[in-house]
Amino acid sequence: VVIGEGEKDRAPMLYNGEVLGQGEGPLWDLAVDPVEGTRLLALGRPGAISVIAAAPEGALFNPGPGFYAAKLVVGPEAREALDLRASVAENLRAIAKALRKEVRELTVFVLDKPRHARLIEEIRLAGARVTLQTDGDVAGALAAVLPDTGVDVLMGTGGTPEGVLAAVAVKALGGGMQMRLDPQGEEERWNLIHAGFDLDRVYTLDELCKAEDTHFAATGITDGPFLRGVRYGKGRAWTESLVIRGATGTLRKVEAWHRLEKLRGISPVAY
Repeated sequence: VVIGEGEKDRAPMLYNGEVLGQGEGPLWDLAVDPVEGTRLLALGRPGAISVIAAAPEGALFNPGPGFYAAKLVVGPEAREALDLRASVAENLRAIAKALRKEVRELTVFVLDKPRHARLIEEIRLAGARVTLQTDGDVAGALAAVLPDTGVDVLMGTGGTPEGVLAAVAVKALGGGMQMRLDPQGEEERWNLIHAGFDLDRVYTLDELCKAEDTHFAATGITDGPFLRGVRYGKGRAWTESLVIRGATGTLRKVEAWHRLEKLRGISPVAY
């Protein structure tokens, strides 16, 4: 596990550096977010998903002690138009031109956090729309890349685990993405500098995910814009997932029924 949330969320499992499997076969790096949108799930709100990405060993960006990063994500048509060093207005004009839209026709996904007050103001001053979500920037990145979601671009600062997870999906689907480490506290900033990171460096999509032979999967936990949440019936559970293969760029939507009696016999999770 090269990207986990054990340390950040004080979770005891799926932490950075944890080794999984039986030690046979090829080595893969895993990036995981068992519950993206913890607050959403706790409050029963829409948009919580479970996410995992896999790539050959050494292919995924390792942010070290960095928990937060500024991100810019767009779909395939605008992938050459983004520049995290440029202003919000400049990016929106370039993206709108690539999409053959007016800036006022763009919708920007932003996490609804106090740190984004100025960003939201700049987006609105530029003339674009803003859709605010309390959590879930992997879902936001997917919305920016997939067609017909009503979202054209993701902007703002979110978790680095979510950034690397999103990068796998964005690359597989032909989108564009840039990311820059953006520490949200002095301790995080000092740890990054001490570890040798350049806080001004902008990472490209190929630096975030170096391989083409990748796999990405997201399963809905609560209902969201493109994945339905878990449904329960008598002795069964129903799930809906997106499965993306990087080598082919294929996206599949998988609907699955699970027999809970069978799952209880093989899983440590109390179904």
